[in-house]
Amino acid sequence: MHVLLIELSLQIPQAHSMKDKRRQVKSLKDRLKQRFNASVAEIDSLDQWQQAVMGVCMISNDKSHLEKQINLVETLVLDYTEMELIRITREWL
Repeated sequence: MHVLLIELSLQIPQAHSMKDKRRQVKSLKDRLKQRFNASVAEIDSLDQWQQAVMGVCMISNDKSHLEKQINLVETLVLDYTEMELIRITREWL
């Protein structure tokens, strides 16, 4: 069994309030859940309206499958025009 934890540090330049931030985070979170069947949560920078840190967790019996998923997650986030990807970290558990 292989568990992959991805941490996404994001900048949300178009957010002018917490309501704007929540809307953008929820939209990205829903896309990641739907596309990758992953567990997704906002895990840090909860009080900052132009920053977000999200955690994405995936599990599989095939490590190479998860390695491919990392690239697809990064591509999806980079293509999401409402947010800028600042940093992505990966951790195998």
